[in-house]
Amino acid sequence: MEKIENKFNPKDFEDRIYKKWEEEGAFKPSMKKGAKPYSIVMPPPNITGKLHMGHALDGTIQDILIRAKRMQGYNTLYLPGTDHASIATEVKVVKKMKDEEGLTKADVTREEFLKRAWDWTYEYGSTIKKQQRKLGLSCDWSKERFTLDEGLSKAVVEQFVRLYEKGLIYKGKRMINWCPSCHTTISDAEVEYETEKSHLWHLRYKIIKNADEKDIPDYVEVATTRPETMLGDTAVAVNPKDKRYTNIVGRKAILPIVNREIPIIADDFVDMEFGTGCVKITPAHDPNDYQAGLKHNLDIIEVFDDSSIMGDIVPEYKGLTTIEAREKIVEKLKEIGALVSIEDYEHNVGKCYRCHSTIEPRISDQWFIKMKDLAKRAADEVRNGDVRIIPKKYESMYFNWLDNIQDWCISRQLWWGHRIPAYYCEKCGHINVSREAPTKCEKCGSDKLHQDEDTLDTWFSSALWPFSTMGWPDENAELYKTFYPTNVLVTGFDIITFWVSRMMTQGLELTGKKPFDDVLIHGLVRDSQGRKMSKSLGNGIDPLEVIDKYGADALRFSLISGITMGNDIKFMTEKLDQASNFANKIWNAAKFIIGNLESEEEIREFYNKVFNKDGSYNDKYLKLEDKWILNKFDKLVADVTRNIDNYDLGVALDKIYAFMWNEFCDWYIEMCKPRIYSENKETRIAVELVLDYVFEGCLKLLHPFMPFVTTEIYSKLIRFDGEKLISSKWPEVKTEFTFDKEENDVEKIKKLITEIRNVRSKMNVHPSQKSKLIIITNSENEKVIKEAEEFLLKLASASEITFENDEKVIPKNAISIVADDIKAFIPFEELVDLDEERKRLEAEKKKLEAEVERSNKILSNKGFLAKAPKEKVQEEEAKKVKYEAMLNETIARLSSIK
Repeated sequence: MEKIENKFNPKDFEDRIYKKWEEEGAFKPSMKKGAKPYSIVMPPPNITGKLHMGHALDGTIQDILIRAKRMQGYNTLYLPGTDHASIATEVKVVKKMKDEEGLTKADVTREEFLKRAWDWTYEYGSTIKKQQRKLGLSCDWSKERFTLDEGLSKAVVEQFVRLYEKGLIYKGKRMINWCPSCHTTISDAEVEYETEKSHLWHLRYKIIKNADEKDIPDYVEVATTRPETMLGDTAVAVNPKDKRYTNIVGRKAILPIVNREIPIIADDFVDMEFGTGCVKITPAHDPNDYQAGLKHNLDIIEVFDDSSIMGDIVPEYKGLTTIEAREKIVEKLKEIGALVSIEDYEHNVGKCYRCHSTIEPRISDQWFIKMKDLAKRAADEVRNGDVRIIPKKYESMYFNWLDNIQDWCISRQLWWGHRIPAYYCEKCGHINVSREAPTKCEKCGSDKLHQDEDTLDTWFSSALWPFSTMGWPDENAELYKTFYPTNVLVTGFDIITFWVSRMMTQGLELTGKKPFDDVLIHGLVRDSQGRKMSKSLGNGIDPLEVIDKYGADALRFSLISGITMGNDIKFMTEKLDQASNFANKIWNAAKFIIGNLESEEEIREFYNKVFNKDGSYNDKYLKLEDKWILNKFDKLVADVTRNIDNYDLGVALDKIYAFMWNEFCDWYIEMCKPRIYSENKETRIAVELVLDYVFEGCLKLLHPFMPFVTTEIYSKLIRFDGEKLISSKWPEVKTEFTFDKEENDVEKIKKLITEIRNVRSKMNVHPSQKSKLIIITNSENEKVIKEAEEFLLKLASASEITFENDEKVIPKNAISIVADDIKAFIPFEELVDLDEERKRLEAEKKKLEAEVERSNKILSNKGFLAKAPKEKVQEEEAKKVKYEAMLNETIARLSSIK
């Protein structure tokens, strides 16, 4: 047995322990025959990312589950990896080129750009992995994957080809979301909406009519938030139920500036409450307008290009940005009398999730996946209970996305990523989709082929993550056969649409299996005021700084304690202090236990006397308090195991904390001290073994949550089997330790001790000052108290315990204490000088009477009540209540000694 260092300092052991875990291969699957598999794939952070609080929470939850299952004998795989993050990485590389070389993407070839991207990845890609190690994540780093790995790239090609051959992937012109800054499409899930202050421009379009048609208005008034798009209008639309416009449907209007004739149509999508109830239709630049254009066979006219630069519909606006053109168009409309009014207006504007530029809906020739049938199957898998989303409230977000899904645009106009395996024949135009680069066109035989320039959406490859990381499409790969489907996906609610739904659709389609059993959703980590952490607010907290100051265990504790899955978390430094104090508490408990153990030889010699062959204790050596703590610990094991299985991790941690701090450290260790300091070696060793057993079990339960401090302490305990904590056996409930009666008995004694301590504290009696304890109770309680006498004397600061049957023999000035059906009396004279105590209480009584009188005067002052703030009045009322209660207590104590 090693001694434990005097001072608790996580910096002394955290890095050393993690390094040893890695060297010993502690994180690798056991691959033991018959062991049930349990697997988690880490949601891959961006390769250029940095650990933030969301990552820390996500990783801690996964690690808790893996560590617990590893100790429960499962064959566990926690597979780490990172994502190439097409847009994010490309943005960074482009910026670096501009800042350091003065180059744009257009200045270099694709190959030159990709070399820079890989250089960036090699330089910054390992940052987050180092940080995850600091957090203590027990991933099998030997199986780490990257979405651009050779094997994963092969899986992406296989995915594309299979879906294409099945008719689920097609190329066509459709409305897409376009980022004019990143110059690429992005999916619906990647559009973030922000409220912006703008204007609503009311415009009037002249209606074509005959001079004698008096019932037809001269103009129709439309309202728009984007006047620059009006150059591409190909219709005006009203709601068919809107009686204001029944008589103009079917007619034509003149588009101002352009002077083009456009039809007035009726369509249900028009909101009668928006603006005038009459809207302009620009099919090339609005999703709803695009659908209306298809439905009514309207022309599609593009107003500006993919950089938001105006085209040549009106030559004088050509080359202007849309904002520049807007000003000129509004001026022109005003000049020709087509501008009716401008009103202030707030509306939601789609932004690129990476660069935050305003998204432009555009018609574009892109690659798409047909999602309707894939989405239905993925939704049904949750609806029929085969896959659980926890908490259940997040099912609605999942269903809403899948039930209303559009075809998924998977092509991106980027260079960093998986290039689309489509090859165009320059002779006949045929598209050849192939797993390998074809040497000739499958249709005409020409060898003039070129590959599609676009890459695939990052989420296309990420959708394969649970199985591509395990060797798919090779379904005979050992990892795939052993660990797929995975057991649980841990992620935030904000990624349900981005990622969870896509993994479900692709997993079910390509493997025929669900990718995971459970989807465990956690909330956001917010600051102490409940605000979202952001750069603009300056309220972000760096997990590494927290680890450097408090240690990884404290960070993990602060993220998990008190949490409920799905709910947001307020990150408070008070929790870090609580965690540090807790670690220090168990560190000191370890010092006490280890410091008082007999030599290993003596303990080993005595071990078989205390333990029976079945692992139970010899009842001869178990005292009342031992049975109490063993029974309590058994219940803790059952509760914590159940809580972890149900993902109630915050509840589990708080139960361990309460047990170790209160029941074990504050009570059981103190109850044990008389026996630990006993002259009898058998008495000492017997209690030492119980202490060691319960403390060791507590460390095992706590290990998944606080792996470093538990490992450091565990290595110093009695270890006959050489077992390491990370791979040790999880505690089990032992029916031979069912001592419910003894637990109830000790709880009574604890209550009695607590009441005695409260009384002595109020009387300012020092714990070292002993007094007689006289008890009146039934014979059963008397027997229990006699069993507990050794520790009761110590903890109640009693000099002796006597039993009486009649209160008449109790000294007149004795203090009465009641705990359930036990009455205890302490002779007052043994605690204080009665005359001095009476004088002190009289002085206290006068002081409190003065305070009560002062409060009464203030609260009866009408001027104060009328002018003082409500909070001030409430504060004074609370003071009065407090002083009155103290006064009544003082009077009662005075009467007891007269």
